[in-house]
Formats: sequence, C-alpha cells, structure tokens
Amino acid sequence: MKKVEAIIKPFKIEAVKDALAEVGIEGMTVSEVKGFGRQKGHTEIYRGSEYTVDFLPKIKLEIVLPDAVVDAAVQAIVKAAKTGKIGDGKVFVSPVEGAVRIRTSETDEGAI
Repeated sequence: MKKVEAIIKPFKIEAVKDALAEVGIEGMTVSEVKGFGRQKGHTEIYRGSEYTVDFLPKIKLEIVLPDAVVDAAVQAIVKAAKTGKIGDGKVFVSPVEGAVRIRTSETDEGAI
C-alpha cells in the first residue's frame, strides 16, 4: 500500500476529483492548507498599504491505495492539476505499513 499526498491549487480540486473517479478512486481526504515553494508568495495592496502574502492557499489531498493503482492515480492527479505555471504543486508517494477500518476491524488492503 502507498499513501499519495498531493498539494494543488484550490480551483483544481474538482478536476482532480473527477480524474481520480475516472480511474476508479473515490475515497480521499481533502484539507485546506497554506504554503509556498519557489514562488515565495506575492504582494498585495489593501486600503493603500502594500503587504506580502507569504503563505498561499492550497489544497492537500491524501489517498491510501493498493500498489497496483498508484501510478494511474498519480498520472490522473498530475494531468488534472497541471496549469503549466509556477505553483501547480507536488505529489508525494510514501509506503504505508498498515491500515485498520475501525467499523469492521478489517486490516491492510481490505481496510482501504
């Protein structure tokens, strides 16, 4: 099993969700987060004063998947989230040691 974490632009969440549904993935955890990478934020003017916005709003998507579908999921996320501009985000894949479904006590791939 692998955990796929994706940091994407907020307006891309629906496209990513639809792309994942097309490859058969429907369960996911979505969080609103803030962060920055190479873009280092931007400056805004509010009531005549200029200030720097260091942390930009992003969406963090987390999915635990069987090894067999990880590549398809990553490709779907990248294709749907890509705008070609700085700040598109990142996808991280890490191993998962185990999982337990609390309601039924199913373990590992049966739990996901």
